[in-house]
Amino acid sequence: MKWSQTFIPTLKEDPSDAEIDSHKLMIRSGMIRQLSAGVYSYLPLGTRILNKVINIIREEMDKSGAIEVFLPAIQPLTLIELSGRINVFGDDLLRTKDRHKKEIALSPTHEEVITDLVKKDISSYKHLPLILYQIQTKFRDEARPRFGVLRSKEFLMKDAYSFDLDSDGLNNSYQKMYDTYCRIFERCKLDYLAVEADSGVMGGDVSHEFMIPNTNGEDVIVKCKNCDYSANHEKAQSAPIESKDDFTLEELKEVSTPKMTTIKEVSAFLGVESNRMVKTLVYTYDSKSFAVLVRGDHDVNESKLARVISQDKITLADEETVVKLTNSPVGFAGPIGLKTRIIADQAVSILKNCVVGGNKVGTHIMNANLERDFKIDKVADIRYVIEGDRCPKCNDTLAISNGIELGHVFKLGTKYSDSLGAKFLDNTGKERPIVMGSYGIGVNRIMAATIEKSHDSNGIIWPLPLAPYEVLIVPINFKDDIIKDTATKIYDELCQAGIDVLLDDRDQRPGFKFKDADLIGIPIRITVGKLIKETGDLEIKLRSKDEIHFSRPENIITEIRYLIDSLI
Repeated sequence: MKWSQTFIPTLKEDPSDAEIDSHKLMIRSGMIRQLSAGVYSYLPLGTRILNKVINIIREEMDKSGAIEVFLPAIQPLTLIELSGRINVFGDDLLRTKDRHKKEIALSPTHEEVITDLVKKDISSYKHLPLILYQIQTKFRDEARPRFGVLRSKEFLMKDAYSFDLDSDGLNNSYQKMYDTYCRIFERCKLDYLAVEADSGVMGGDVSHEFMIPNTNGEDVIVKCKNCDYSANHEKAQSAPIESKDDFTLEELKEVSTPKMTTIKEVSAFLGVESNRMVKTLVYTYDSKSFAVLVRGDHDVNESKLARVISQDKITLADEETVVKLTNSPVGFAGPIGLKTRIIADQAVSILKNCVVGGNKVGTHIMNANLERDFKIDKVADIRYVIEGDRCPKCNDTLAISNGIELGHVFKLGTKYSDSLGAKFLDNTGKERPIVMGSYGIGVNRIMAATIEKSHDSNGIIWPLPLAPYEVLIVPINFKDDIIKDTATKIYDELCQAGIDVLLDDRDQRPGFKFKDADLIGIPIRITVGKLIKETGDLEIKLRSKDEIHFSRPENIITEIRYLIDSLI
């Protein structure tokens, strides 16, 4: 391809609304342009990279034995009602009515659609196992789209679904997709980490996320400093905190804490560390209320809490509910005398002489102790892990870092086959629900994550498998006949050799071309300059390295093939 014949509108300055490097560089390099908040158009350079990612995914999925399909982006709302996920998706679900007044949704995911499809044609154990996949656009009405394509309203996903006879079959399919994902990310040259994950809106009991550690990632990774334990923040557990028995139980003491509604304020005022304080929070579900106790330096993990009480959706109570239950405004609730179900985190259950809310305006109580002063109905792990907690496997220290999610695999079990009636007859003639798995990869995310991992102050550094072109030819003066003819001849030879090459045939200053070359990040650059007339040499530079070496035009095919092989 010649630069003058394609469309690569590069920019000198970072866009003002871009927060992270990948977003800035995708716009500056002419890969994408924003249409509206969270919605992007892909320009030729971005489309080529997108297709490189898609080809790798498709090759590996086909190699695994999965079969490609293409499902509708629109689905009837009745399907999502059957699975019970309308409330779970909430406002993220883009929904409307067609001209016949039937409610429809733009698909946020396709579990219901694929289950409805399979149940109509899979009726016997002889048809199983089966893995179907697609590469399709998804839609979620993000409240705050940001970070470019990492959190957008419209995004491209590869989603696959496995259908098996039983849990053993699901385990085999799950491992097959897990291994396939590893091969995909390895081919994309990504230093990924597979971590235990929470299944969230997808449902099921077991899932793993594939993450790339990065400071700009919105996901949080918890990893042991000693063993192989790793999990995302929603799923991560820690070893139970051990009780200290060297405390003498002190007498309750009511203290005035006027206008102090936060742990930080009360901690400073009383001179008590936040880890000796207890937060009492009120939650609701299905018009029912209950109280939750966590240590002052901990936060409630609502995913864990929802699982503990076997509910899909829970919410913090509004102020009216809190006042009705505790006789005090938000900020002063406490467990003493509280007449409702109370669930406490394990770290609270071993506290002695702690500080709690006084269920009275401007009041806290010191030296509160479980059993003596208040009761709890259930102790469970309902908090987020924090830095320095102990590993649940080896008891060493846990570390917390940020990461970007690339893919997610789930064991769904029979959640969708039960609710949508996808059944088969086994070899005894008995009807049973199909056992399912779900496996997703964010195609756009692979592009952005690669840039976050691989760039410098001048621009992107593409790994060869994802680069829009393998080679960029930069003639420093395209008006010079010798330079022009040499550059064009090399371009023609590389194209005939099957090498993916871009020729910068623009009538621009050398400095301008070199800046664009570094910005778009093509792995191999051939410069045709004055040396071609003086010594007959071409300059060759790898985008990932500073050194320049030289080659004769007659050796260029051999030289470039050698470099390509070294970068694969």
